Amino acid sequence: MGGVYRERESVGIRGGVRWESVSAGDGVVRVLPDGCLDLLWSSRAGLLVAGPDRVAQVGRSVPGERWIGLRLPPGVGPAVFGVPAEELRDRRVPLADLWGRAAADLAERVEAVAGPAGSPTDWSAAGATVLEEVARARLRAAGGPDPLGARVAARLAAGATVAATAAEVGLGARALHRRSRLLFGYGPKTLARILRMRRALDLARGGAPLAEVAVRAGYADQAHLTRDVRELAGVPPTRLLTPSAG
Repeated sequence: MGGVYRERESVGIRGGVRWESVSAGDGVVRVLPDGCLDLLWSSRAGLLVAGPDRVAQVGRSVPGERWIGLRLPPGVGPAVFGVPAEELRDRRVPLADLWGRAAADLAERVEAVAGPAGSPTDWSAAGATVLEEVARARLRAAGGPDPLGARVAARLAAGATVAATAAEVGLGARALHRRSRLLFGYGPKTLARILRMRRALDLARGGAPLAEVAVRAGYADQAHLTRDVRELAGVPPTRLLTPSAG
């Protein structure tokens, strides 16, 4: 497919990521689940919300399409968008469906700095700043994200079991499941699987052999790793680790 993809840490939302991409051609795009919600602007589709996915979303890129995104860390999205994460699960929703006129105002601000195709390369940084400013303002108005989200996600990302995580945050299993659906879009077991996959892929991209990755990431063995990644991503880890793989 080719094109450009860049990301950097958010300067105003802890754990957030600002990203931008420009597609150079027609090709497959595979977006892996990560437990996050994204605020997106597309030069073709406008402002969107990407909900938390349970499995990879696969689509096709459009030549020349530009994207600006703000990826919110697990548990933060509901405070920004004003709806439970489970209402957005596995969906791409026009922001206007959630914010009404405020979304139209934001679109005007982003498009004013993004400019037409072929504009200078600083369009993406300016657009991401606008998205970030609005997200920060909505977080402040909501009193900040539910602190439980960061605690649960951090423990699960570190490899803690769901039972141990529930005990540490002082909730029963059912209460944790209910809160997780509101904050992450799905239960803690699903979030744990997704975060474990992300951890495993990071280790593999760092050069660790898959057999070693499986042990370090908490899988029973390499076959378990391969099976779990295939179920979540739609392809085996070896395919994801190939730079040109879609």
